[in-house]
Amino acid sequence: MTKFSQIIKAFVNGIAKSKVALIGATMTTAAFPVLLAGVLLELFNVVHNQYFGFVLYMFIAPAFILGLILIFLGLFFFKGKEDVSVFTHEYLSEKLSVPENFNKVRKLIFLATSLTFINLFVIVMLGYTGYHYTESNEFCGQLCHSVMEPEYSTYSNSPHSRVKCVECHIGSGAQWFVKSKLSGTRQLFAVVAKSYATPIETPVHGLRPARDTCEECHRPELFHGDKLYIKDKFLSDEANTHVQTVLLLKVGSGGYQGSQAHGIHWHVAEENRITYTHSDWEREEINQVVLTKPDGTQVVFDKHGGDVPIEDQVYTREMDCVDCHNRPTHIYKTPDEALDEKLMLGAIPQELPFIKKIGYELITRDYESHETARNQIATELRGWYKIKYPEVVGNNMPLLEQAITGVQAAYVENVWPSMKIDWNTYPSLRGHHNESGCFRCHDDEHETTSGETISMDCEACHIILAEDERDPQILKVMQGI
Repeated sequence: MTKFSQIIKAFVNGIAKSKVALIGATMTTAAFPVLLAGVLLELFNVVHNQYFGFVLYMFIAPAFILGLILIFLGLFFFKGKEDVSVFTHEYLSEKLSVPENFNKVRKLIFLATSLTFINLFVIVMLGYTGYHYTESNEFCGQLCHSVMEPEYSTYSNSPHSRVKCVECHIGSGAQWFVKSKLSGTRQLFAVVAKSYATPIETPVHGLRPARDTCEECHRPELFHGDKLYIKDKFLSDEANTHVQTVLLLKVGSGGYQGSQAHGIHWHVAEENRITYTHSDWEREEINQVVLTKPDGTQVVFDKHGGDVPIEDQVYTREMDCVDCHNRPTHIYKTPDEALDEKLMLGAIPQELPFIKKIGYELITRDYESHETARNQIATELRGWYKIKYPEVVGNNMPLLEQAITGVQAAYVENVWPSMKIDWNTYPSLRGHHNESGCFRCHDDEHETTSGETISMDCEACHIILAEDERDPQILKVMQGI
């Protein structure tokens, strides 16, 4: 009977006599304890470092698996000059073909089976924890720090900061999972080769349909009624006067329980299928809009009589949520919005004279880096107030330092010189800034052959109750004051 110790000895000798198996055993032995410790730390959520997972799953895990493959190949196909008797095909065939000799090989089978199950267990654990690592926000947003810092920073400050990146960028389904992983692999190579675009292009054509992502949580047919919206703004005067615009937004509904679709969300009602053609990649230049009604009839609105330059590429798309809410998460504010938010939250003191005016001038300058911007903003603000309002510097320096920090934050949270991202790089299409957004279609220039146009009437979407007013009367009325 073959002793178990002889099998172990033969196994070790077999590895030692094969260079391929020896290399594999060295790789596996070195990687195994590191992998075991790393997987346990990941499972119990002890380590919170994106580079730890990257090294573990992208280098050590493949080395471990490659080592196992090399051991197998070395023992059975790349043996040394002397065969390892208990691991040869001839030996196994002889023992298994004669029933009474099976007892002599059962320990060999037990050893091989045990090692196989142990290795399979380790590989399954690696696959499980590795999958969750590549689905984590740390992997998506922090691994390629210099490239993804703007996107991760704006995501962290957005209303969807508690929604995992993969919920929108991947979602469910094998097709989009495979597509996203292939795209991610390409992006990793681009980072290594430093061949990525600056700024990063918005993946308007690569995202999953909004009905598979946004509408998993937001159901347009359940939206209803009007919404009171108050926009706070600060003027560029000495007092940084706080004014408010009060709107009654006609949010409407996509239709629910037999109710008729109305308001803004009429656009995404199931009975209203809206498609459009555009000649630019960013979907800013809308050439034609087609409304398909429930009975199948179509209303076609053409811009410039349907004349599109031959050299322009024409794309066709069915309208959904992201055609208006194009930046629901990675939100880059305008200079005014950034400063108004800091003033409203108290990050920038409202009582500091002309802080809105001077802050705007400083954050709209061109800087080489965040560090340069911070230093220049601090120097300029201290110098300006020392000349214009010396009492602020002399008697209320903490207030000025708070303002400096707030103005710096307004800049560094929205502008990244290293990635060529400025205030106008990623515009929002929600609303109608700079003749864009709603006005891409609602411009009174898209017209049917019968003369009907897509209305530009303000009250189609909202009613203005107050505009840039200090202490609006309408709010006092609503509060019963």
